[in-house]
This record gives sequence, C-alpha cells and structure tokens, in this order.
Amino acid sequence: MTVTIAQTDAQIRRCLPAVLALRPQFSPEQALEQIRFQQTEDRYILAFIDLGDDTDAPAAVGYRILHLLHSGKTLYIDDLSTLPDARGKGYASTLLDFIIEQARQTGCQTVSLDSGQNPARYAAHRLYLNKGFNITSHHFHLSLQ
Repeated sequence: MTVTIAQTDAQIRRCLPAVLALRPQFSPEQALEQIRFQQTEDRYILAFIDLGDDTDAPAAVGYRILHLLHSGKTLYIDDLSTLPDARGKGYASTLLDFIIEQARQTGCQTVSLDSGQNPARYAAHRLYLNKGFNITSHHFHLSLQ
C-alpha cells in the first residue's frame, strides 16, 4: 500500500468511487471535470491509496495549500473519503499521515478541514481528534444559488 498523487485521468478515475462516496451530487464525468478544473485553477491535489494494482482506490484525499491571515500557510483538506466497505482498515489514517508530512515538507503552519456535523461523520471526527486535530470554530455557509 502506497500513497500516490493522481495526475492522469486514469488515476483520477481510480479515485472517483471513493470521492463520490463523499460527494454523491456528482456523476463520475462531472467529478472528473471538476477535479481537473480545480487542479488547474486552485492547485488542487488528489492523492489516493494505491494497493499495487489497477483497482479502484479504497480511499482518496483532495487538498490545497492556502495562505490565510488567521492561520498562515495552511494545507486545507477539501475531501477525505474511504469507500464504505474499506473503512476501518487504516486507509484514512495513512492518508492523514501523508497529508501532515506534506504540510511539514512544504512549510505549512497548519492543516485544517471542515467536516459535516452528523452521526454519519462521528467515526471520522474520532480519527481527526486522534491525529491531534482540534475543533476550533464553526463553519458558516450561505448558499447563493
């Protein structure tokens, strides 16, 4: 098991089942198009658990490096998702370890993410807390559409 950065369409497609488990509002083609757009426009990086074959990734993480007044250079995790039948196998933990190391190597001062507040997310919250993350704020959202 290794962590690989998805750079080709074929690699991104391997990540789509895991991404769509978290973002079901997209079709696979819409997700591919959006990921490609974000890679170009926002320097979005998509990494995944590679089991050493060409099968779908059991887990994937999408992130960006941002510069924010309140936290300095920050690695922001947009998406972290594991396929439902692959949960509990340490894949998300491995991806978080990778992310934290990427943040250190790029001189980030913080790693942050937002996570939904509902019982379906409680296992993820336990993982984040076990990795040393703290709940530091509420995220407010105003939809304009």
